[in-house]
Amino acid sequence: MSGSHGKQFTLFASLGPNPWKVTMLLHELGLGSSYELIVLNQPAGEVKSERHTKHNPNGRVPTLIDHSNNDFTVWESGAILEYIVEKYDTERKVSFEKLEEKILAQQYLFFQMSGQGPYFGQAVWFAKYHGERIPTAVDRYAKEILRVTGVLETILTGKTWLVAEKFSYADIAFAVWFPVIDWLTPDVPELGGWKEKHPNVAKWLQAISERPGVAAALKEKAEVLNPK
Repeated sequence: MSGSHGKQFTLFASLGPNPWKVTMLLHELGLGSSYELIVLNQPAGEVKSERHTKHNPNGRVPTLIDHSNNDFTVWESGAILEYIVEKYDTERKVSFEKLEEKILAQQYLFFQMSGQGPYFGQAVWFAKYHGERIPTAVDRYAKEILRVTGVLETILTGKTWLVAEKFSYADIAFAVWFPVIDWLTPDVPELGGWKEKHPNVAKWLQAISERPGVAAALKEKAEVLNPK
């Protein structure tokens, strides 16, 4: 079964980081041509439009509809990643069979969802969009960006990937947020030089970007940003 567009999935997205976790995972599983991507203009309020909120009353992206599973709909990027790997990664290309490894992948996903995403997002808000510059707020979230990155720097000491020396969806979950740091640095100079201060993280992110599926998803995002 497919949607009216003939694709297996419909994926509601915006240009923010979280939806691109999902496209990276789908590409890594060979499902890069299986979804219709609907990019909503977040500043214009399209994420809150009835077109979207009838599927996701929280009005946030991403939202995934699986037309091959009775239009099963799931939102929250972490839940979407878990759904995709449990249902479609039957060969465990980017997930795990062993219980302890599955739990570790979930541990890192929860760290990303509760730590990296919210702190990086708040840093963006207070540095770029809040009507009034509040130095204490900018400073707090800049320090949290560096703290979270430092935690990952320690975790990645002597390692290539987060879990069992295998590239997984846990690695994908973090990767989409790090470009935010470079975007913020002109407004938050204390973030400058973060890659040099966190070489393990920088090496890990480079390895992630070189994955064929991830590279394909990044190319897709670039085409959305700069349509011909």
